[in-house]
Amino acid sequence: MDEKEKIKTVSALFIYPVKSLKGLSVQKFEIGAKGPMMDRRWMVVDKEGRFLSQRVEPKMALITVELFPDKILLKAPRVPPVIVTRANKSEVRSVVIWKDTVDAIDQGNQAAEWLTEFLGFDARLVFLPDETVRKVNPKYATADTDQVSFADAYPLLVISEASLADLNWRLKTPIQMNRFRPNLVISGCEPYEEDTWKRFRIGDMLFECVKPCSRCVTVTIDQHTAEKDPEPLEVLATYRKEEGGIMFGQNVIPKNQGIVSIGAEVKVLETR
Repeated sequence: MDEKEKIKTVSALFIYPVKSLKGLSVQKFEIGAKGPMMDRRWMVVDKEGRFLSQRVEPKMALITVELFPDKILLKAPRVPPVIVTRANKSEVRSVVIWKDTVDAIDQGNQAAEWLTEFLGFDARLVFLPDETVRKVNPKYATADTDQVSFADAYPLLVISEASLADLNWRLKTPIQMNRFRPNLVISGCEPYEEDTWKRFRIGDMLFECVKPCSRCVTVTIDQHTAEKDPEPLEVLATYRKEEGGIMFGQNVIPKNQGIVSIGAEVKVLETR
């Protein structure tokens, strides 16, 4: 088969129920108004209500999340696990994520005490309700209704297996895809081919790539040990640095709602 005719497929899917904690590998997910359902709907904030991430607290990588219909289970080394039943109508707090201030629902003292004990400083857990609308950057929006959860800026991130393989070829110590926290991983591509996509389809779902993803120090953090190694970001900077930062992966906005499954074919409809 000609390289240009190689079939592209979804090879992995991830959601991250709590922003900056461990992600979950899933066989399929439903995409709603804010992106994949239950993706980054919870967030850890400091005592001022400002979001926390692995950028400032690498230990967050060590907290695993199990997702249930109305609760989550948090686990971390050397502390007992805690079950957090989702509070939908308790205390509303204004929280800050980047330049956005939005209303979220505090998830109670038990979750706060558990996070504070493990992280070593005051922290609370909040949930983003359906009725809170956090819009994407209007500069890159495809419609006035485009919104996002507690993800950094856009509903989805797509990366090809080939792009990671190319990076790993350049590294002394190969790294896993979880350093980059994508939602959609695609096989059957050339390295960085996703950079050229403008619109693509998976089944009945339509997607638009709106901008490259600028990478931060999170890619230097081992997601199993929370230890830092600057090599991945330093190497990326030698060949992926642009005016807006060090780019790896594409930020994506879904154009409709539906289900995406592993193994589904990816059809590129338009390139840049």
